Amino acid sequence: MGLFDFFKKGKKEDLDEGLSKTRESVFSRLTKAVMGKSTVDDEVLDTIEEILLSSDVGVPTTLKIIDRLQQRVARDKFINTSELNKLLREEVTDLLTENEKSFGHAKSSGPAPKPYVIMVVGVNGVGKTTTIGKLAFQLKKEGKKVMLGAADTFRAAAVDQLTIWSNRVGVPIVSQGMGADPASVAFDTVAAAVAQDIDVCIIDTAGRLHNKINLMNELSKIKRVMQKVIPDAPHEVLLVLDASTGQNAIEQAKQFTVATEVNALALTKLDGTAKGGVVIGISDQFRIPVKYIGVGEKMEDLQAFDRVEFVDSLFKKDE
Repeated sequence: MGLFDFFKKGKKEDLDEGLSKTRESVFSRLTKAVMGKSTVDDEVLDTIEEILLSSDVGVPTTLKIIDRLQQRVARDKFINTSELNKLLREEVTDLLTENEKSFGHAKSSGPAPKPYVIMVVGVNGVGKTTTIGKLAFQLKKEGKKVMLGAADTFRAAAVDQLTIWSNRVGVPIVSQGMGADPASVAFDTVAAAVAQDIDVCIIDTAGRLHNKINLMNELSKIKRVMQKVIPDAPHEVLLVLDASTGQNAIEQAKQFTVATEVNALALTKLDGTAKGGVVIGISDQFRIPVKYIGVGEKMEDLQAFDRVEFVDSLFKKDE
C-alpha cells in the first residue's frame, strides 16, 4: 500500500454537493441553450462555449472542448440535443484522461521516501493552512506519523494558525516564530523528522507574490537547506489555489510554476463557487496533477481528485 492510498476515494455524495453550484449554473444554461432545438448546431456550440468560459474553464481548454464537439458532430452527422450532456461528459473526460497520461508523473511502485517531505506554496487566503491541517489529519488517521514546519514566517498569524492546527490534529510542529529565517525552520523540521522517525513532513511557506524573483530565491533557498538533510527533498511541491477566484487561480499557477518546480495542485473552496470549471482548465493547461480538491469545511472534505468522478459529478443531472 502506498503512502497516500487512503486518499483514493472521497465520499461521492460530498463531491456532488461540493460541485452543486457549478453544476446548477451549467445545467440551467445548457437547458436554455437547447430549448426548441433538435440538433447540436453552431448556435448551440457557441452557447456551450460561453457557458464553459463563464465557469472559468479558460479559453485554451474551452476551445479544445468545442473543437472536439465540432469534430464529433461532423463525424456523427446528427447529434440530438438530448445527448448533449453525455457528449460533453465523454469529451471532457477523454481530454483530462489524455492529459493525465501526458503529465509524466508516473506513480512509483516502490515504497515512499521516509520522511516524505511536502513543501506547500500558495498566496494568503487560498486555504493553504487549512489544507495542511486537513492533510495532516487524514494522514494521522491512517496511522502515519506527521510533523509540520511553520516556515511561513512573514506573518505572525500564519505561524499561529498552523500551531492551532497542529494542536487540533495532535501532531508536532517546528516553529521559530515570526521573522525567523524560513530556510532555517525548514532545515530544523526535516532534521527533526529524520530524528523522530516521522513518515510525512509538511512545510508551510510564505504566501505572497509581491516579487517573483524574491519568491523564487526564497523557495530555492528552502529547498537547498532541506537537501542538506534529505538530498531529494522536497518530494512534493504542492501549490494550493482557491477555485472560487477562477482565472486568478490560473494566473497564480503561472506565477508559482515560474518560481518553483510545482508537481502537485490542490484546489480549495469548490463548494462555495460556480467556477468549478477552473479545475478542468488548470489540469489541462499546466500538465501538473490536481491531487486534492476541497469540497467543504469538514476534516474529511479534502478529497483526492479523481478526473472521472469529478466530470461525472459536474455533469450529473440532479433529480
